[in-house]
Amino acid sequence: MSTEDVHDEVAEAIARARTQQVGDIPRRSARRVGTKTALVDGATRLSFAEFDATIDRVCAAWAADGLVKGDRVAIVSRNCWQFPVLSFAAARSGLVFVPINFMLKADEVAYILDHSEAAALVVGPGLTDVAEQALARTTHHVPRRAGIGGSVAGHPASWADVEEWMSWAADGFSAPRLDDDEPIRLMYTSGTESRPKGVLLGSRSLMWQYMSCISTGGMETDDVEIHSLPLYHCAQMDNFLSTDVYLGATSIILPGPDPREVLRLIELERATNYFAPPTVWISLLACEDFATRDLTSLRKGYYGAAAMPPEVFREMDERLPNVRFWNFYGQTELASLATALGPEDQRTRPGSAGRAALNVEIAIVDDEGRELPAGEVGEIVHRSPQITLGYYRDPEKTSEAFSGGWFHSGDLGVLDEDGYLRVVDRKKDVIKTGGENVSSREVEDVLYEVDGVREAAVFGVPDPRWVEAVVAAVVPTGDGAVDEDHVIAYARSRLAGFKAPKRVVFVDTLPKNPSGKILKRQLRDEFAGLMTEAS
Repeated sequence: MSTEDVHDEVAEAIARARTQQVGDIPRRSARRVGTKTALVDGATRLSFAEFDATIDRVCAAWAADGLVKGDRVAIVSRNCWQFPVLSFAAARSGLVFVPINFMLKADEVAYILDHSEAAALVVGPGLTDVAEQALARTTHHVPRRAGIGGSVAGHPASWADVEEWMSWAADGFSAPRLDDDEPIRLMYTSGTESRPKGVLLGSRSLMWQYMSCISTGGMETDDVEIHSLPLYHCAQMDNFLSTDVYLGATSIILPGPDPREVLRLIELERATNYFAPPTVWISLLACEDFATRDLTSLRKGYYGAAAMPPEVFREMDERLPNVRFWNFYGQTELASLATALGPEDQRTRPGSAGRAALNVEIAIVDDEGRELPAGEVGEIVHRSPQITLGYYRDPEKTSEAFSGGWFHSGDLGVLDEDGYLRVVDRKKDVIKTGGENVSSREVEDVLYEVDGVREAAVFGVPDPRWVEAVVAAVVPTGDGAVDEDHVIAYARSRLAGFKAPKRVVFVDTLPKNPSGKILKRQLRDEFAGLMTEAS
């Protein structure tokens, strides 16, 4: 063997010894805490050793089926224990995992399968019909198809069962060598445009993000966390479940955030941690089981996706006095944590998104990309190793997003002298009425102070006089103690007249995506003619 060959062999050995990637996480946790419970999903309980071994079997099955590094594996499924197995198996195999929102229609799923050029599609129970409709509408052929939990029974023989992968012999599987910036995840944003963007993430992005979450969010090995928000979304999957696997903490997986079931499992499993957007925390507070369940094990609460109305936080703080709360703010392109407001600041800085997370730098810039001083509103931009590798097959949007060497978030915000961020609004949610800009969030915070208001969403609709009119959709508490005139009068007493709603509409529920975000675009569409009709 030549000196050069020896050098190359040593360099390869050193590189393998130094690697720390997403696919390594379950194995390393299994070596530390192998007998400890990793995942709980109904009657299924997997130790870390069992979790890691199942991942290896899936990797071996995929390799035997011809999947190779860089192939895309898409999944359409509600939360289940198989979801993180497949996600970590993709990372270990060098495949690109493509989680798809299970609420999408067939045409929308077909677009993602085409755009990602998926080599395999995994489908959860109750979603096979939509998947088959989507496959029939694709221009790209998806050669491998499999279902979770018997979901493909009665469907064509071309569908395999994921259980077959999980029963495969793992002997002989060898994980491929990966660079830290090779893609292992392709996350499609919910999108404010006609088509969602594909956000590429590699191990470097995700690993730095996990460390940011753990450090900033006070996460620990002895945590027991309930995961009820969708795992297809980066917040639940990467801010919380993956960090639990990294730490060796226990994850309780629920199919959705049903308040009765969440409260039941906090009591049953002695859960210590729970994450949900404000809309879900509101549903917990409103649930009659809240007062009867033993919630004393809960010690950490996280919220995000939207600002927490101060009135709602005060109720949470009063009824859960032993729980420390964090507000996590971020987006998919940051994998996803950008800032956090810790427990020490919750009472003194209500509505703040906090300070930059451990591995994130933040600035506020104007429309020309110039950095603005503290106290001035502009676009929030980021620098961090967590940031996306770019938008898949979209160089134009990638170039636009990274203008000036910062990642442009599309959110408007302001930093104070101490580095605390206040998110003013999404650019698209700022209402331009009579030549003035109105932050929908500012108006919503005031509406939550009104007795009889359970939830509120503020948005703009076309107006023949003001160009846009401020409108509020309100979910009442149900006691009949609130009406439109009262809500508008209260808003006028607390806000400048142009910020107060011109109209208030009462609804039974606000439209939300599975992550709990209120779909203001849907409200704008539904009530687009409100002011024209009124005139």
